[in-house]
Amino acid sequence: MDLQLNGKTAFVSGSTAGIGFAIAKRLLEEGATVIINGRSQRGVDKAIKELKEITGRSSDVIGYPADFAKADDVNRLIAELPAIDILINNAGIFEPKPFSAIPDEDWFRLFEVNVMSGVRLSRHVLPRMLAENWGRILFISSESAVYIPTEMIHYGMTKTAQLAISRGLAQLTRGTNVTVNTIMPGPTKSRGVGDFLEQLAKGGGASTEDVEKGFFRDGRPSSLLQRFATVDEIATTVAYFASPLSSATNGAAIRADGGIVNSII
Repeated sequence: MDLQLNGKTAFVSGSTAGIGFAIAKRLLEEGATVIINGRSQRGVDKAIKELKEITGRSSDVIGYPADFAKADDVNRLIAELPAIDILINNAGIFEPKPFSAIPDEDWFRLFEVNVMSGVRLSRHVLPRMLAENWGRILFISSESAVYIPTEMIHYGMTKTAQLAISRGLAQLTRGTNVTVNTIMPGPTKSRGVGDFLEQLAKGGGASTEDVEKGFFRDGRPSSLLQRFATVDEIATTVAYFASPLSSATNGAAIRADGGIVNSII
């Protein structure tokens, strides 16, 4: 399927690894020019090199470093960005921690990175999108937005906030060809998750396959997929909703959660 992304420029925050990297790769494969982002110049350069090798598109990917925990870094990034047709708000952090052990600083830190990164970038790109009557803004949230994980409530809070912001921004696009949506991945085997599973397996003397099965049996029993999604599965979903073909979908929360959320709405 041709997603009609030739000539479009996309910015993907937090895209030197994991879901963000897979999204950048998929958009490049579909013909978009892609701007990636990571915390360090070294990480950005490495990801650009890998993307060029994988896709063969040496002139269509560039990158800027910025740490979304630092407002000054974000403001500098925004000042350097060219015109953006597609914004993928993917930057995010998580940490399992008992509720009683989460200090105020951690609540604010996760909110700054997971929520304010998307707020600041969207505030920058939305006026131009509306003026030109075309654009896509996508927030990469999580099933944790509605299936709040008790092991990291502060993370779930930030994912719920993304749903509210996305829906509110969508209402500002009424009658235009700009859309704002949220993608809600379920547990996904990014590099960090894969490393975490291997550590658990080694510590418990089990295989990673057994650890994965145990996670879904005990931690996410409502999952219909009963496995971690791949980053490419999530990226393909994102690419469609970033494309002109998705024009009838606006203000939506799209689940790619493997059926964890046991609800039809």
